[in-house]
Amino acid sequence: MTRIKSDAITGWFMVFPALAFVGTLILYPSVNSFTLSLHRIYMSLPALGEPFVGIDNYLHLVQDPVARQAFSVTFGFVILSTILELILGLGIALVVHEHFKGRGWVRAAVLVPWAIPTVVASQMWRFIFNDQYGLANLVIFGEQVSAYVPWLAYPGYAFLAIVFADVWKTASFAGLLILAGLQVIPEDCYEAAKIDGANAWQRFGHVTLPLLKPALLTALLFRTIDAFRVFDLVFVMTQGGPGDATQVIQFYGYKTLFTEGQLGYGTSISMAVFATILILSFFYIRTVGSTLLKREAD
Repeated sequence: MTRIKSDAITGWFMVFPALAFVGTLILYPSVNSFTLSLHRIYMSLPALGEPFVGIDNYLHLVQDPVARQAFSVTFGFVILSTILELILGLGIALVVHEHFKGRGWVRAAVLVPWAIPTVVASQMWRFIFNDQYGLANLVIFGEQVSAYVPWLAYPGYAFLAIVFADVWKTASFAGLLILAGLQVIPEDCYEAAKIDGANAWQRFGHVTLPLLKPALLTALLFRTIDAFRVFDLVFVMTQGGPGDATQVIQFYGYKTLFTEGQLGYGTSISMAVFATILILSFFYIRTVGSTLLKREAD
């Protein structure tokens, strides 16, 4: 046996526990969920059995107008919240990266929203946007009670409310990822730019942003995946209402599974979400990520 083969066997032996762990906790549930999605199962009607229907659940998902609406709401939420979180996260990272007195306290304070459980934060924002005693109405209209707006009762306002709540909570996480990228940029690059006469905006556009692109890609990938999986925020604040204005696809899958008891169809919705996230991740890595790596290599 050659040394290369021996090293390969040793390597596989060392990674086997990790592979077994991933296979048990990730691969098996995914395969089992896909298998369930190929059956028609009503939990409230066990006498009907679990007939195999193939891809009928997925065909029904494509033709389901409620599911299409939920997907459109989800994509709108993902795009708007991710863009805002990256912009605010970049601003947060730039501020806490500077040297000033009390910087450690500011960094800790910035992470407080992200550390708060989502259910707690969602309940807080539901109270803030309450039409009778909410802080939002008090700040905007003061004591003019007759002018108070039921924010969560209007489709547009309700959608913006969940976006605002999500941005408030998770922008600091994006800032943390971007801050990690800022801290590895050599100070020599800034010194050279200053010697060449570059002002602050020129240094930001020609030094900071190009060298920060890998961190921005990482933040974009993490925030897109997390935003696409949003559930508890909608569950606590709006329950998908008013109407279907804030019903994201994860919440629709939850209602289909646990409220209507359609195990097969509900599982197919979850698998569609999984496939969408997987495709988006590959798209980011193969297009945006490969472009950034190619530029760095050049």
